Amino acid sequence: QVQLVESGGGLVQAGGSLRLSCTASGRIRSINVMGWYRQAPGKQRELVAIIVTGGNTNYADSVKGRFTISRDDAKNTVYLQMNSLKSEDTAVYYCNANIETLAYRTDYWGQGTQVTVSS
Repeated sequence: QVQLVESGGGLVQAGGSLRLSCTASGRIRSINVMGWYRQAPGKQRELVAIIVTGGNTNYADSVKGRFTISRDDAKNTVYLQMNSLKSEDTAVYYCNANIETLAYRTDYWGQGTQVTVSS
């Protein structure tokens, strides 16, 4: 059984920073793409940032220059450093990872962590 556990969400004032972490555990052989998505009330879930094995990254236009995604493969962990936060960044943030186990490769999701930015 594979699990993704997120941490680091919370309440912050506009202009502030937060760092999200997501750690995968279980019978993992390899992890390909890791990423962060978010869902604001009344809106669809959207991509925030992804990072592939080797370190190439991709960001939503709305967070470019403010957010940085990174990963530590030794710890099966992906991070999202969020700076210059805006009220429109308020959402539930979900971790996603494409993971190969002994049996198969598939996508897994974390339970979500709330980020609230007050203006």
